[in-house]
Amino acid sequence: MNNKTKKWLRDNFMTYGIVILAWVIVQLLIRTGNITNQMKGLLVPLCVYVILAVSLNLVVGISGELSLGHAGFMCVGAFAGAFFTKVSADAITSLQVRFVIAILIGAVVAGIFGILIGIPVLRLRGDYLAIVTLAFGEIIKNILNIVYIGVDENGIRFALEKKSNLGLSETGQCIIEGAKGIAKTPKASTFTAGIILVLLTLFIVQNLIRSRSGRAIMAIRDNRIAAESIGLNITKYKLMAFSISAALAGVAGVLYAHNLASLAAEKFDYNMSILILVYVVLGGIGNISGSIIAAVVLTMLPELLRGLNDYRMLIYAIVLIVMMILNASPGAIAARERLLERFHRKKEAA
Repeated sequence: MNNKTKKWLRDNFMTYGIVILAWVIVQLLIRTGNITNQMKGLLVPLCVYVILAVSLNLVVGISGELSLGHAGFMCVGAFAGAFFTKVSADAITSLQVRFVIAILIGAVVAGIFGILIGIPVLRLRGDYLAIVTLAFGEIIKNILNIVYIGVDENGIRFALEKKSNLGLSETGQCIIEGAKGIAKTPKASTFTAGIILVLLTLFIVQNLIRSRSGRAIMAIRDNRIAAESIGLNITKYKLMAFSISAALAGVAGVLYAHNLASLAAEKFDYNMSILILVYVVLGGIGNISGSIIAAVVLTMLPELLRGLNDYRMLIYAIVLIVMMILNASPGAIAARERLLERFHRKKEAA
């Protein structure tokens, strides 16, 4: 085992260890009653945003493409998973079983959309790709704002613009109600489930990066012409990264949907996509651990500073600037690497 492989394994296990340690600390705080309801309410969203940041980094950092449609894939997964959970309530009585199946359905549906959108879109580059993926997110949101889907003894019914167009029987129920979305979504998401999904996301992304396919994706990112000249299928590898990222966004969407009392498409606007991109950029493009830290810090900070009404946004802005400098400045990156090397030398010497 060479030094590079050792470093990769060490960094991976350190990342997994930090996530597991965070779960242990939170469980201890909950059991001892030393955590506020405000912080309890942030636990599942923290896991959601970590999954979103890590999965988007697969496209932006590893594949080198700028995508602004992550909220659209999250929306597709959220509605597909929540719809299944509501429809199958009579057939599958266990909410946790329905929740697990809903996660799989959300991932598959979002992944399929990722493939369908990725085939034509990934032929574009730079700003054009960003604009088209942003448009996809807005189109999905606007379609869900006007669609009505119900279920009765005759099966699933679809209609546009009006609930009355469904023609449901007396025993039927309308599940997706246009702009209202899905009401009374079963609350099945927990912090433990979120941590498991975070670990699964890290496992998928980090092993993909280390694999032959991951090296091919990064080779295409670094020099497309050289990669094509040695016979790499550009479309195949870019589509692989894009669809896996979309599927993981769908998983985050299901987790998010099952943490709310109701689910509306307006929550998945372009601001959500920009927010996820901010996590990736501030955490360091291509830096998986940085994405986790940025997502956690930037999600918790506004709530932690809520008592400082006059200075809250000022402190938030300062933290953003400091994080950007620490993650983007060559001097700061070099200093951080020197500190890590020194730490590992001392550890090996001990």
